Amino acid sequence: MAIIKKVGFVGTGIMGAPMARNIAQSGFQVSVYNRTAEKANPLKEFGIKIAKSIPELAKDSDIVITMVSDTPDVLEVIEGPNGIAQNLAAGSTIIDMSTVSPSATKELSSRLSSIGLSMLDAPVSGGSWGAEQGTLAIMVGGDEAVLSQCLPVLESMGQRITHMGPNGMGQTTKLVNQILVAGTLSAVAEAMVFAAAHGSDLEKTIDAVGAGAAGSWQLSNLGPRMINGDFAPGFMIKLQQKDLRLVLEAGSVSNVPLAVTALSKEWLGIAESLGASEEGTQAIIKSVEKLAGVVARRPNSSN
Repeated sequence: MAIIKKVGFVGTGIMGAPMARNIAQSGFQVSVYNRTAEKANPLKEFGIKIAKSIPELAKDSDIVITMVSDTPDVLEVIEGPNGIAQNLAAGSTIIDMSTVSPSATKELSSRLSSIGLSMLDAPVSGGSWGAEQGTLAIMVGGDEAVLSQCLPVLESMGQRITHMGPNGMGQTTKLVNQILVAGTLSAVAEAMVFAAAHGSDLEKTIDAVGAGAAGSWQLSNLGPRMINGDFAPGFMIKLQQKDLRLVLEAGSVSNVPLAVTALSKEWLGIAESLGASEEGTQAIIKSVEKLAGVVARRPNSSN
């Protein structure tokens, strides 16, 4: 592969838009494509070109990054009619940064290799805040030499980039991440409602336990949002539900018990039934509040 100068980016949602912007601000020529074109228009002010179609984007790119919702979406934009694969020059690389099925990723990478294209699966963790700040954790599966060539692009979006092994291992690692995230988030929600039910000062409680063995990113970052009634999405509940579906499917195949993950999915499902599907994952606390009959909010919170 020649030196990467032109980067194509498919999917400019809550995560994709700031990621594409950070790539452009690192000196790369960036083109983006989004199914709803007007949602990408704000990126023009950063010198980013808005492509009218995937073929237009692919033909004008050295590599193409995909950041879409689910496995079928990835397969469609890469292998569908007028997809990336049939319009990207041989020897180029596709980097999928979505969270999708590890097994489907392995199969896709094999098909792409047979037509002369390389692939990295490079899902991320850190939410929209990490995407905005360029501090994402990026878990990469694929050939190490291909990763080395693409590293400057990935470094524009993340602070910790870890090569996890062959294709599919980036996605596997992301599912490990989601097991930990969901279980910890459920515990934070339960703890805050328990504290509220017993008259605790919620802000002081977070400060006190966060300094000890119970400390976590979820507690420090999403705990305060829970008790302040701030449910703006860094990562939507509906997307976390999709990720946990992938976890439970993979766990079933490998016969790994995932009781805590299954319960977390149930908590999130209750939140969805309460209308929180497109709210941040911290809105899981609404489920515990509903069943407990207790609202866990600090005085003077917005909700």
